[in-house]
Parts: sequence; structure tokens; C-alpha cells
Amino acid sequence: MRPLFVPAAALACALAASRSSAQQGERARDLHLPIGGTAGALDAITDVAGVEVGQVTLIAGEGKLVVGQGPVRTGVTAILPRGKDDPDPVFAAFATLNGNGEMTGIHWLKESGFLWGPVMMTNTMSVGTVRDATIAWALARHWDAFNFALPVVGETWDGGLNDIAGFHVTKADAFRALDGATGGPVAEGNVGGGTGMVCHQFKGGIGTASRVLTRAQGGYTVGVLVQCNYGRRSRLSIAGVPVGREITDLTPCYRGAPPAGDARGPVCGRAPAADGSGSGSIIVIVATDAPLLPHQLERIAKRVSLAIGRMGGLGEDSSGDLFLAFSTANHGAAVDTGTAKLTMFPNDRINPLFEATVQATEEAIVNAMLAARTMTGADGYTVFALPHDRLLQAMKKHVAPLTTP
Repeated sequence: MRPLFVPAAALACALAASRSSAQQGERARDLHLPIGGTAGALDAITDVAGVEVGQVTLIAGEGKLVVGQGPVRTGVTAILPRGKDDPDPVFAAFATLNGNGEMTGIHWLKESGFLWGPVMMTNTMSVGTVRDATIAWALARHWDAFNFALPVVGETWDGGLNDIAGFHVTKADAFRALDGATGGPVAEGNVGGGTGMVCHQFKGGIGTASRVLTRAQGGYTVGVLVQCNYGRRSRLSIAGVPVGREITDLTPCYRGAPPAGDARGPVCGRAPAADGSGSGSIIVIVATDAPLLPHQLERIAKRVSLAIGRMGGLGEDSSGDLFLAFSTANHGAAVDTGTAKLTMFPNDRINPLFEATVQATEEAIVNAMLAARTMTGADGYTVFALPHDRLLQAMKKHVAPLTTP
């Protein structure tokens, strides 16, 4: 466990505030969680200038699962590196911790070093629909058919809460996510592609965070957005505190009798669910304005695994842990005539960017859980929100000094 440093007064104030505000709008930095680093103004991926995010959330129906009818708990998230109106590609790279997942378009991204167009995130069975829709959206904007024919679409599985086999995400939903993308604050929790996701057996979903380097380090920004849907409860660690061992109840369960043969959870109120297999997945997108080339961005993407490990993830056999990093620097690098003029951040100075990536990724995962709210979906399956007051009680128990002035 790494050392923790947080003023006791700040932690005590955060605990009191959490009790009074009933989890309304609190994020990791509001709770003074000692994750480290300096966040940008929004503490979001959109702190990287030019990046836009759009999300469409689909929630409908309740009760018994009827395939094709619902209940529906899913959506789409779109990340546009240079916004809706600039088709210029960005340098990018891909990495994985465990590959039981899908992210389309990665072969050409790895071969060319460029990301052409948006990054899309949705549920596992809607990847094809969103992929085709993204191509159609690019063509409708008269972007080059060849360059935008292999879009990047990542997925995680929301089949616990959502009628995933019902294919409820449509082409129109993907268009709405793309057309509605903006800079500024990013909605988190039960939104977009993260609507039906579960993280360490708490409600998960979309989370984001950022870190800004000091002027001496270059002053660059690193922004992260996650679609969090992985992890066992017992291994959950936040800022080095074993939160999953402190909060062992509030595990997923059924409000009413579970479907025959279903072992995902007990009836609510009878007994805690088993610790789980750690199955599930996480998609992590890292953006930066630092002038990094593809081989350096691959190094950045690999560091995401360190944050997941700090949180308690192992990249287990059935987990899809897929990471993409891109840089908004070097505009015009994909010229097809003449010679491109590039800038590159020195390798010898890249360590602060590694640290910023790990910090922002950990905080983005925490923000996903802090923003998420308890959700009941198909067949009454219920996943509970991480209680902020109990999180802070756990932090106070493990972080020294513990006395309040």
C-alpha cells in the first residue's frame, strides 16, 4: 500500500459535507481523496483543448426481461479529438491489459499511427450498429470515405441490467451522440455507453478526470475518460485504502426471485452476493496536448494498467481492458504531399506524463462510481451506488493523522 497524505481537517470536512449533501454532484476532488496531482479546470478529458464529448442515454421499462422490449439500460458515448468540425487525424496508439473485448479499427491505427475521427463506446452487442453509424456520419459530413471507413468503437458488457440482446442502440442514437458532442463539463455515472455498467460490484459507468503538468514540466494537460465495468468488490482500493473490505454489503441482488438458474446475485436483503469473478471490462481513452508520437503514446496507454492495478483490477481472463491514447498536437501531420513538420516531446522528460496518466485514470474510475446512482434493471437486478459517507469513513479509518483539530 502506498503512503497517503491528506490533511485530517480536509477529510473531516468532506465527511460532514457528504452526509449533508446526499451524494449530489460530488467528485473525487470534492471529497479531497488523496489521489495526487493537479487537475485541470474541469477535471475532465475536455480540459485538453479541442476535445468534445457527446452522450446518448437510453433508459426505458422495468420488470421482467423480454428480449427486444427491455428493460433498456444502455447508450452511446462519443469522443472527438478535434471536435465535430475538424477531420484532421491525431497521432494515437493502443494497448491492452487483457483482451477479452472489442475495439474496432485498431489494426489500422497501430499500423498508421493515426486515429481518424471519433472514438465511440457502447455495449458489446451494439458495436456493429455504432461502427456503421459512425461511418455514415462521417460521410454525411463529406469526410474522406477511405480514411474514415475504419472507425474506433469500444465496448463493455451491460447484460446484467440491460436487455443487451435486444439491440436497442440505433444509428440515430450514434448520430445524436456525435452531433451533440461539446467541450465543457462531461456527464458521468449512469450515462452514455456507461449507463448499464457495474464497477467493483458498485454501479459504474462513465468517469473522467485530468491532470496538468507544472510549467517546468511543460505545462501540458492529460485528460482521461473511462467506461468502467470491471472488478471484484474485495479488491477495490481507492487512494490506497481497502474500501472493498470496508464496505462488503450493498452488492448486486434481485428485487424479487432471480431468473431460474441465474447465479449473479441473491434476493436483495437476504445475503450479500458472492465476491464475483472480476469479470467485466474497462475502456480507457487518454488525451493529451503534449506533442507525442505514436510510439510515445503507446507508452502512455500502457501506464493505464498501473491505475487499474492500484484500484484492484487484475485484467482477469474474461476482462476486456482496452486503452487508447492520442495527442492533439502536430496538426496537419497526415499531409499526403511534401514532408510533414513534427514536434516531439523528449523521452527523457516523459515521466510526469506517465504519472499524470495514472493519477487521472484512477480518479476517472472513482468519479464514475461517485457519480453513478443505484439502478434496477432487467428482472429486478439491482446494483447499488457507492455511498460517499461510508467511503469517507473508510478513508478516515486508514489515513493518518485521524484526529480532527
